[in-house]
Amino acid sequence: MHVLGDVVAVELRIQGTHLGAFPTPVGDIPPTGSRIDVPTADLWYLREGKIETFNCYNAAHVLLAQIGATPDFTSAIEAARTAATGA
Repeated sequence: MHVLGDVVAVELRIQGTHLGAFPTPVGDIPPTGSRIDVPTADLWYLREGKIETFNCYNAAHVLLAQIGATPDFTSAIEAARTAATGA
């Protein structure tokens, strides 16, 4: 934990087991039973001793890799090429 004035930064890990469906825009990834261990950072912004804003950032690519949902780079590259050429 680090404190700088009215900002508190906490580095932590989200750990657990993938037991429930993981929703995506194209459907749910079914539970894999895989253990997850995801690096995360929380930032707390305070004003007059009270929490004004809270942000949580996590390494989503780590989580997705741990549940077997690796990105489809080939499709992404092809989509970008198609968009660039207007085809």
